[in-house]
Amino acid sequence: MSAAEAVNRLTRWRDDFPTPGVRFADLTPVFADGEALKAIIDGLAATGPDADLVAGIDARGFLLGAGVAIALNRGVLAVRKGGKLPPPVLTREYQLEYGTARLEIPGDGLDLRGKRVLLVDDVLATGGTLAAAAELLGQAGASITAVGVVLELTALGGRSRAGDYPLTSLVQV
Repeated sequence: MSAAEAVNRLTRWRDDFPTPGVRFADLTPVFADGEALKAIIDGLAATGPDADLVAGIDARGFLLGAGVAIALNRGVLAVRKGGKLPPPVLTREYQLEYGTARLEIPGDGLDLRGKRVLLVDDVLATGGTLAAAAELLGQAGASITAVGVVLELTALGGRSRAGDYPLTSLVQV
């Protein structure tokens, strides 16, 4: 099974979640299928084979980031939602389609200067989360070499906000 087949067959769609007007793509059933998960990990790993580090965005990006990091024999960095890490932290606030949020990474104990990072996440919607994560990693001295997402919701235009790095979506709807 290809990643696209898995996503198209197994994604659970929910209208008006988490707020009215938002259509939520739940990839949980996709990730729970071993063959589908492997296809997704392989597809995302192919987007950044030269990366020094894989960064996964909270929370489903953690699952993907760990799998991709193992596939590439690299380390993984969890880009966390605000308030989940002890200080000091580097932080970036951004707009979601249904509110605001904050991303954080450790402010010490981790030297990202000069690191080439593959940034992964599950869904690209408006692009705010990816843009904030890329800015945050750049603030720490890393450079984004590529971004890989499982599903891109093209109608929301997130690609236009995502930055100047190569962006690969395994599936676009």
